Amino acid sequence: MSTTVSSPTGDPYLLTPGPLTTSPTVKQAMLHDYGSRDNTFIDINAHMLERLLAIVDGEDSHVSVPLQGSGTFVVEAMMGNFVPADGKVLILVNGAYGHRIAKICDYYRREYIIQESAEDVPVDTDALDQTLGNDPKISHVVMVYCETTSGILNPIEKISEVVARHQRGLLIDAMSAFGALPLSVKNIEFDAVVASSNKCLEGAPGMGFCIARRSAIEKAKGNSPSLSLDLYDQWQAMMKNKQWRFTPPTHVLLAFDQALNEFEEEGGVEGRGGRYRQNGDLLITGMREMGFKTLLPDELQAPIIITFHMPKNPEFDFNAFYDGLREQGYVIYPGKLTVADSFRMGCIGRLNAEQMQGALGAVRSMLDRFGIDEIINP
Repeated sequence: MSTTVSSPTGDPYLLTPGPLTTSPTVKQAMLHDYGSRDNTFIDINAHMLERLLAIVDGEDSHVSVPLQGSGTFVVEAMMGNFVPADGKVLILVNGAYGHRIAKICDYYRREYIIQESAEDVPVDTDALDQTLGNDPKISHVVMVYCETTSGILNPIEKISEVVARHQRGLLIDAMSAFGALPLSVKNIEFDAVVASSNKCLEGAPGMGFCIARRSAIEKAKGNSPSLSLDLYDQWQAMMKNKQWRFTPPTHVLLAFDQALNEFEEEGGVEGRGGRYRQNGDLLITGMREMGFKTLLPDELQAPIIITFHMPKNPEFDFNAFYDGLREQGYVIYPGKLTVADSFRMGCIGRLNAEQMQGALGAVRSMLDRFGIDEIINP
């Protein structure tokens, strides 16, 4: 069945954690072919790296390194490059993506321990402080800024302060936060942070990037267990001739260049994050008015993706709910929690109040279709 609402290019709106709805102009930017050694492409690539550093105020102290692949590729690269073979990692876990980092460490045979909180509870900084004080062997701490398993916002500034006080290296997975939530080297000390071309920067998926303190990446030489994921070697190649070591995702980079233009035109982190916050507020208010219950209290909720408890009404069928919203032009996401049966609705990408109101109307129509007058929550 065709959708009743669609984006300007005829696709349903994606209320997901990624891939996301992109602007027509970002899509259009990919309608060109460049060779990897073309001077125009090389200039675009160099400018991209400068713009990424500017987002975190890191022009004088940090470097940016791009990498082919999805966000997980560059998370894996971060772990393999910045944690030496004799290092030990403390992984702060409150969702699936923290556990994925642990799995990467298993593959790379990096020693690690986990400090785990429930999926609806932020990282415990007091426990972090105690663990670092008791275990001098820990060389690095790794965290997920916004854990999209639940949509929770972790206390990044406090975590950074604790890790810096203990003189350990901080590694940050900012995949679902970079570009919308504050992240500046002026108040957050880190060895490396990784994110990707889509998510809050609203480009096409297919490229990740690492922003690293120069002194930290210089120490990473020879650490990588992988040739293709060697960030130090990639950085050195960029320094020498501004070129990628292996075939770059040229079309993705052209889209990303346009996405960065639109990011800057919107007002950078403040403007992009402000629109997402408005989207999230509209979504939460409207869903609560219909009786849905959010997993997180407002003070822990990041403006990225919202988790709602699955209704207990016997008439509510999530698969039919998902398909019905899709038919009306809105794609949501199933839950990923272990603590509760849930589903998720994102508020990032090229979406605004119109799409949020449209999605809420689609949800209302599905409740009517199910014959649900009052939602039963857990």
